[in-house]
Amino acid sequence: MQALDELNKKLTKLIKRHSTLEAENKRLRETVARQQSTEADLKQRIASLEQGMVSVNLDKTIGSAEERDNMRRQLDVLISEIDGILNTLND
Repeated sequence: MQALDELNKKLTKLIKRHSTLEAENKRLRETVARQQSTEADLKQRIASLEQGMVSVNLDKTIGSAEERDNMRRQLDVLISEIDGILNTLND
């Protein structure tokens, strides 16, 4: 009978330990999920900031409004030429 009581105590202790470990496992999974979400948000923010840096660097490279207008005109001419070539190829 004493062996059964000891076995029952050990079993009760194991069940409590199992419950504790399950609760800790759940908490850790939630923590990991939050961290993954935060990581995804930070990666998206980094990508956005990098894109902004490219724009800022481009503005610094181009310089004045007159230079930007000249570049825009040159790009318009190039795009028109490309459109003409594509139209010729499609005919």
